[in-house]
Amino acid sequence: MAKFDKYDQGTPSWIEHSSVDPQASKEFYGQLFGWTFEDSPMTGDDGTDLGTYSMAKLDEDRIAGLGPIMGEGQPSSWGVYLAADDVDDAVAKAQQAGGRVLAEPTDIPGSGRMAWVADPTGAAVGLWQDQGFAGFQRANEHGTNIWNELVTADLAQAAPFYEQTVGLRAQTDEMPDGAGSYSGFYVGDKMIGGFMAPQAEGIPPHWNVYFNVDDADAITAKAQQLGATTVADPFDVPGVGRLAVLQDPQGAMFNLMQNPPQ
Repeated sequence: MAKFDKYDQGTPSWIEHSSVDPQASKEFYGQLFGWTFEDSPMTGDDGTDLGTYSMAKLDEDRIAGLGPIMGEGQPSSWGVYLAADDVDDAVAKAQQAGGRVLAEPTDIPGSGRMAWVADPTGAAVGLWQDQGFAGFQRANEHGTNIWNELVTADLAQAAPFYEQTVGLRAQTDEMPDGAGSYSGFYVGDKMIGGFMAPQAEGIPPHWNVYFNVDDADAITAKAQQLGATTVADPFDVPGVGRLAVLQDPQGAMFNLMQNPPQ
């Protein structure tokens, strides 16, 4: 069991599901991964009821957030937050690097400071500054986040943005067993995420979320029983594991990753 209480700048530190039907999403992921939920009401600065934010938990460890969509007509989706030493500074750098501010820096009392920006290709990403809560407390095990990946058709434009904003370094490496090359984001000498071109026409720039599972085939079958759609049936990637691509009943895309035997 891997537990975390600190994240270096640029490292994915939290994932969040925005849903057109949060209660249905809680039921789906709760049954799929065995999550329980800790609910908190959300209110605007003017006292407006913004719905409920739910912390997904394994045992007592927080591993993801779920809440309602915040804009009319927006689709359900998974989002990724990158750790930032200073959110305000990172937002300023994001603007200088050609990005747009989607949500201005905001304090979450007792937890941290957050913002949302869009990179120059249009992919949205959150920024999170630890002020008492670092991010997900467990990862890289069944039912938790194991990998995150930027999907965009213009990698050359996107990569400098992330380097200037939070210091991520882009690098392309050869994959094991002659499986081709893969482009990754690095913090120091550690690859903490990847980026790739869309695998089909019409896919907008976004960040992918991967969940580790013990058995990709079994979880895919279970997800289908719970109302999910299979976008890509389980397939093997040498040296990486067994992957699958799914769409949950509310329309959000997510990925499964089963570790290779070794």
